[in-house]
Amino acid sequence: MKTPSRDRLALALDNVSSLSALTHLIKATAPSIGVFKIGLELFTRFGPPVCDVVREAERKIFLDLKLHDIPNTVGKAVLSACDLKVDYLTIHTQGGISMMRAAAEAADSRRKKGGVLPKIIGVTLLTSIDADCLRTELLATAPPAEYARHLASLAVRAGLDGIVCSAADLPSVKPLLPRGFEIVTPGIRPAGSAVNDQKRIATPEEAIKNGATLLVVGRAVTEAGDPAAAAAALLAGIARV
Repeated sequence: MKTPSRDRLALALDNVSSLSALTHLIKATAPSIGVFKIGLELFTRFGPPVCDVVREAERKIFLDLKLHDIPNTVGKAVLSACDLKVDYLTIHTQGGISMMRAAAEAADSRRKKGGVLPKIIGVTLLTSIDADCLRTELLATAPPAEYARHLASLAVRAGLDGIVCSAADLPSVKPLLPRGFEIVTPGIRPAGSAVNDQKRIATPEEAIKNGATLLVVGRAVTEAGDPAAAAAALLAGIARV
């Protein structure tokens, strides 16, 4: 069954100072957005109750905490996320196969008990990291696309449900991925919008053509004069692809 266009859009809920403002933003954009992404900023500020705001809007919850720790700690954190009944949860692929497997196995153990299983999504290379940063700061000699491809292959081996990958890296990464694997693409910007601190970006149409299954958009909607209209325009764009 074809995924509704709305469920291919995730809105990053950042720069919101109150739960009332958050509720207003979600209600305004929910007609066009199927998934709402709760990152470190909001989860640190509001805690687990922030998930209830999304749940009340009857939309999917993307808990983007990018877990990265020893396997035992990450596994237990995944179980805690299962209790929150989130639909997606991110971990860092750079934590290694053992850590990723601990996350996948923790989620699977809860599913076997009849619980809600979040899809465990592995973050490959952050879109704020370009070739120069990768080479001079992280001392990784591989170009970004090759490095992302390697991390994606580890995510598949570890049994994750999907990856976060920039649209620029997708052409080299997608052939590695099994059927049904989630491909979450951040750094989405409508043509002509501000780049901000993202260095490897793409339009929604480009990302979908490269194989993305879920597009993450943030400031292009949340900082727009009319967030509802901005979200609707994005939805109309991907519906035409």
